[in-house]
Amino acid sequence: MAELETMLPMLWWAGVRTGRLSVSRFVELTSTNPTKLFGMYPRKGTIAVGSDADLVVWNADEQRVIDGSGGYSNADFSPYDGWSVTGWPDLVLSRGEVVVEAGRLTDAARPGRGLLAPRGPSQRR
Repeated sequence: MAELETMLPMLWWAGVRTGRLSVSRFVELTSTNPTKLFGMYPRKGTIAVGSDADLVVWNADEQRVIDGSGGYSNADFSPYDGWSVTGWPDLVLSRGEVVVEAGRLTDAARPGRGLLAPRGPSQRR
């Protein structure tokens, strides 16, 4: 099922928009904590000198209706098809390059541009 594309908007909509999660907790759950768990922090998962310039600019007010057939996955459906969700990424930077803008992949998001992110020991608390 095609959920990588809608996972963060769904968590924002069901968590932050409803008051169940703070914005800070959303960032911890979706960025900081996974990079610590997989031994990539602080190279990833934080905004700091020496960290990768991978950033998401979030539009907390953008509303979309989920349509899995229009997504990037080959699944062509989502269990959330037809749900109206508020809160979507507006701009995505990977290593400082804009790869998504206004919900569309840019030319910079070409196949093969990704790099393997080496992992170290987990930094679980």
